[in-house]
Amino acid sequence: MVWRVDFLASWGRSVSGVGGGGNGEWRSPGKGCSVAAGFLKPGRGEGEGLGWRFFLVGRGGGRVNALIAPARPDRFSARRRLRLCRCSGAFTVAGGDARLCCAPWLQGMNLRILSKLIGVLLILLAVSQGVCLAFSIWRGEFAEGLDAVEAFSISIGLALISGLAFFVLGRDSGNELLRRESVSVVGLGWIFCTLYGALPYLLCEPRMSLADGLFESVSGFTATGATVIEDLERLPKSLLLWRGLTQWLGGMGILVLFVALLSSFGAGSKALFRHESSTVETEGLSPRIQWISLQLWGIYVFLSLICFLGMRLLGMGSFDAVCHTFTTVATGGFSTYNDSVAHFDSFAIELWIELFMLLGAMNFMLYAWLLRRQWDRWRQDEASKALLLILSLAALVIALNLVWSDVDLSYLESFRQALFQVIAIMTTTGFTTADYDQWPAFSVILLVALMVIGGCAGSTSGGLKVGRMVLFFKIVRYQLRTGFRPNQVMKLRLNGNAVSESFRIDTLFLIATAAISLLLGTVVVSCLQPGLDVRSCFSSALATLFNIGPALGEVGPTRTYADLNGVTKVFLSCLMVLGRLEFYALLVLFMPSLWRRY
Repeated sequence: MVWRVDFLASWGRSVSGVGGGGNGEWRSPGKGCSVAAGFLKPGRGEGEGLGWRFFLVGRGGGRVNALIAPARPDRFSARRRLRLCRCSGAFTVAGGDARLCCAPWLQGMNLRILSKLIGVLLILLAVSQGVCLAFSIWRGEFAEGLDAVEAFSISIGLALISGLAFFVLGRDSGNELLRRESVSVVGLGWIFCTLYGALPYLLCEPRMSLADGLFESVSGFTATGATVIEDLERLPKSLLLWRGLTQWLGGMGILVLFVALLSSFGAGSKALFRHESSTVETEGLSPRIQWISLQLWGIYVFLSLICFLGMRLLGMGSFDAVCHTFTTVATGGFSTYNDSVAHFDSFAIELWIELFMLLGAMNFMLYAWLLRRQWDRWRQDEASKALLLILSLAALVIALNLVWSDVDLSYLESFRQALFQVIAIMTTTGFTTADYDQWPAFSVILLVALMVIGGCAGSTSGGLKVGRMVLFFKIVRYQLRTGFRPNQVMKLRLNGNAVSESFRIDTLFLIATAAISLLLGTVVVSCLQPGLDVRSCFSSALATLFNIGPALGEVGPTRTYADLNGVTKVFLSCLMVLGRLEFYALLVLFMPSLWRRY
């Protein structure tokens, strides 16, 4: 008997082969084949229209069981069991017992699509630097002896050449991005973006060392706000613009923009979106991740425009307004002045920046739901309520602590400073209007706790995220209650929805990983910097891991990271990326099983 085997591969392409005499063999025409569904039916002239539908039931390392169910139950009512086992990449149909042997998962990492995507990222990065080059030419910085025009030209050229080379290497990879490739491109994409983003710092006067340039670039793209530049006001304006632009691109996520611009990523687009933006809930908006990404970036641009217009109306210059808009909405904290927002000495500007730091720290999916008039989402969101409650209580308590301590401040000034610093710290923006390192110990400890908590998931903020902390304390209460009432059935809920076991495990895994990383980071910094005290070592690891920026002690709000040695700066840069990608997307790159064939 002649059988025809039609397989529907995971990228949606139908592939087929024919075997004869009761035994047939078919080989995959392309790489990366992972059978998700298929049909087994007789070939032409052998009972056309009759056949069996093929379903995958599960996937395993050695064998996978499936069922052959009739495509037409009225003609075929019997079910037959189908066994899938590993072999040398061939599909064999045995006529007697319908045994199908295959190796659809014996495929390695699709390096070509990684190369193509990284190439497109570098081209996008070159376009972004082109904005700064145009601004530098407009200001005539080539005549100021700062070499800004030349620096950006070289940087753009290197990024373009590398991007085109990567793109050409991966031009035949197709457009389907599977989950394994999507996780890899998140980590690798951030590494390449920060490396090429450091070029302007290395080439432009005053030329930085490799460690300093890398640190500044990573701090920008991760929206951390830590800096090694001791005198910002002597830098060329185009370089200051680049600092702000990197934070704006990294705030919402350059890879989220990447998803929005490209037409299709296939099955891996949701994984890429999630690992880049930390957004979990997308239900109720659109089944297409590309459309969600466009919506989020549209909201992001709109908030930036409103923030810029408000700063201009409040008397801020155009250049300062652009740079501070970039770093406020992105909750990054880079400023154009050494004394940060305190330079303006304007209560109105501080209030306007506080508003947009808060907006940037909220879950951007809430804004998307708001556009669809889904008010119940706002009422149900526990993270946003917790964020506003914690900020209000912390600002009030710290203000009272400042008034009752030896700090010579009035009630109004105490509340003004406390409110701004509480919002700047908890949203992980890092702007400063006061040297909070000199505040009473209670206020400083409270600020450190806010650093750890951070903003909401799906926002531009860092930290562990408020929602995870809310869920963590619910898990603690749940475990305590089940300890003395083991037979009582209780459900764990967040935002009105039941929390799955896998989500609970993911939350506890991330919190535990963050705690271990903070401990190890503190130990490593103390080893690399023997002269630093414990306070400085701990706070520097904390401020970089959770993307806050300024820390305490020797790296406090009035100091920079410039005095640290090069190795320490590179290590802290790694902590920034680790915290920005929430550990998984970077750590998984070091797993051998990610790259091997399976």
